[in-house]
Amino acid sequence: MRLTTLRTPAGTVAVRQDGDTYTEIDGFADVAELLRDPEWKARAAAAAGATHPVDGAELASVVTTPGKIVCVGLNYRKHILEMGRDLPQYPTLFSKYPETLIGPNDEIELPAEDEAIDWEAELAVIVGKSGRRIPQEEAAGHIAGYSICNDISMRTWQFRTKEWLQGKNWEKSTPLGPVLVTGDEWTPGGTIRTVLDGKVMQEASTGDLLFDPEFLVSYVSTMITLNPGDVIITGTPGGVGRARTPEVYITDGQTVETSIEGIGTLRNRAVATVSATV
Repeated sequence: MRLTTLRTPAGTVAVRQDGDTYTEIDGFADVAELLRDPEWKARAAAAAGATHPVDGAELASVVTTPGKIVCVGLNYRKHILEMGRDLPQYPTLFSKYPETLIGPNDEIELPAEDEAIDWEAELAVIVGKSGRRIPQEEAAGHIAGYSICNDISMRTWQFRTKEWLQGKNWEKSTPLGPVLVTGDEWTPGGTIRTVLDGKVMQEASTGDLLFDPEFLVSYVSTMITLNPGDVIITGTPGGVGRARTPEVYITDGQTVETSIEGIGTLRNRAVATVSATV
């Protein structure tokens, strides 16, 4: 099943995608709100609300109200080894805030305060069932499904200090979508790719994750309860702009396409902002 959040004149609404049609799931403003209903699968499957053509539809981020967004760094095995690093024993974690999220076709705001704006294609894991200290062998039952995130990074701000948060939390910078695909229809293994103005910049297998979704759900839930609608972003493969010689960054007017085989594609045009306050 494929679920997403549609923008309508009356506001956002959770929808189910069937081929070239979206069907409204009445009573739920976004997919996160839907997932908080213990009967979400049955309600989504039985939905028979208003329909909309997929072509031309305006989508919000697949979840608009996550309680938390947990991000993982250094998680593609081949990329870590090719950089000459040892495989980490534990995942590197940081957080993003909901205000960073945008829809799968929205414009990415390039802040005037940083010119080193980088792409990071990532598999997103969306939680569908609450849990604390979830055993790894039970973690799949807590995953509602999978989506795509582009963890846009403001590199100058990111590396002002050893902590990454300030380079990862710029408003209206992080596309998430286009859909949530449930775990019975998709599992990691498909190709993840970033294309910048027609040029392939990243390409890898989502099966190359060092810490897989089930491990991450178990690990993060050891610290804090995971709730429906929470998002875990699982890290990016090699090919980011900062690692290139010379470095390459997103500039005003460019289009970034981030895709995962079997899930879909984010297409976002970058637009410069003009307010420099720091």
